[in-house]
Amino acid sequence: MKTYRVGYLVGSLSSTSINRILSKALIRVAPAGLEFIEIPIGDLPLYSPDYDADYPPEARTFKEMLASVDAVLFVTPEYNRGLPGSLKNAIDWGSRPWGQNSFARKPSAMIGASTGKIGTAVAQQNLKSVLSFCNAPQMSAPEAYIQFLPGLFSETGEVTDPTTAQFLTDYMEAFRGFICRVSAVLKANGELEEAA
Repeated sequence: MKTYRVGYLVGSLSSTSINRILSKALIRVAPAGLEFIEIPIGDLPLYSPDYDADYPPEARTFKEMLASVDAVLFVTPEYNRGLPGSLKNAIDWGSRPWGQNSFARKPSAMIGASTGKIGTAVAQQNLKSVLSFCNAPQMSAPEAYIQFLPGLFSETGEVTDPTTAQFLTDYMEAFRGFICRVSAVLKANGELEEAA
């Protein structure tokens, strides 16, 4: 079984982020064949085209990390009915300079937790629009809008509710299948080089 490296981006910069806890839960229930690496976004300066000729070290590291993974998982909150500015800023860095879009043809999925009943549905719609422009293949189903309730997850990401645990397990299984399918198509089209 091939192992795919999945880079995950936590859209919240909060030290008490419920989406960071969710990311731990997703890693716990993920199937074999997925290896996870967090791609941090907190140290990135605000993007400006002025940097395109010479990226700062933090942005170069960010793009190198994106290049090193086979797929990207976005775990994001919703701020004011949209995705957080820090996450949009990271995507702007990753997609530039022109012709060096790190998200192009990179299988992606999104999930998020909120204390509200609709989870992060609107933020994810916003994110889908951005990633479509970045030419990132997106897993369209299952969608995952998690209402974060007290006690649903432990601090280490253990899922205490069996129904939620099964849903997240199924979600991660579906993501692995999606990565396999996209990778197979890219390889067949000569757009993907297998690692030696």
